Amino acid sequence: MVFEFYQLAAAVYLVAALAAALGFALSSKRLSRAAVAGLAVGAVMHALAFWQLHEGERTPPLTDLAYLVPFAVWSLTVFYLLLLARVRLIGLTVVIAPLAFVGAFVEFLGAPAPQSGLEAASPIWSHVHVLLSSAGLALLAVAGVAGALYMARHRTIKSKRPSAIQLPLPSLEALDRVNALSLVIGFLLLSLGVATGVLWTHTVDGRLWPDTMHANATLAAWLVLAVLVAARFGAGQGARQSALSSMAGFALMLLAVVGAGMLA
Repeated sequence: MVFEFYQLAAAVYLVAALAAALGFALSSKRLSRAAVAGLAVGAVMHALAFWQLHEGERTPPLTDLAYLVPFAVWSLTVFYLLLLARVRLIGLTVVIAPLAFVGAFVEFLGAPAPQSGLEAASPIWSHVHVLLSSAGLALLAVAGVAGALYMARHRTIKSKRPSAIQLPLPSLEALDRVNALSLVIGFLLLSLGVATGVLWTHTVDGRLWPDTMHANATLAAWLVLAVLVAARFGAGQGARQSALSSMAGFALMLLAVVGAGMLA
């Protein structure tokens, strides 16, 4: 049933993407709202696929992009749907819906990776570690994207030149709120992911740290990210500097978690 749910999710996401594109092109609020509803239905189908996947004996490894990308994009989609209740972001559905479709479809593009000894020995902690880390990375992506959009809108306002293409971007204040919220929640989830990774390793062989390239790079990136979060919420860092920091923080964490993990 896993692949069936992925197929349903991908199909619904594709319809939502088309509705969002038409809504953007025709300035139709009805089509835009239909696209959001499609995203919600697709997210439910996607969640059922993940549930079936994690009910099995094999744990999806975090460094396998065929599993990381779908869950990270699903987390981003759910977070976006929740944000819509607080911030006017409906125009960004034209970007989120295609990403959701790719996230559901990419499962078919990667071959299943072999199960490692760590995953077989401790399935509970490995599942929790993968889910928390993937969700945290997805929310840090939201913070990075919000930061990039903040910089783009800030530059447009400062230049005082009307753009040829008017994108339905939120206000600077809304983008800053999205950046702050996604940064703090993403950092919390990623921290829990690191902690459950430690518990995973300790459960298997009694060590507190796996001492691998992937683990060491992730810890180094987490420490840098902790400094950026402290600057954002403890040192009164400005919105523009926070936008740049969130972009750099996500790029660094992505390189550490995925890049170093694939090279290990």
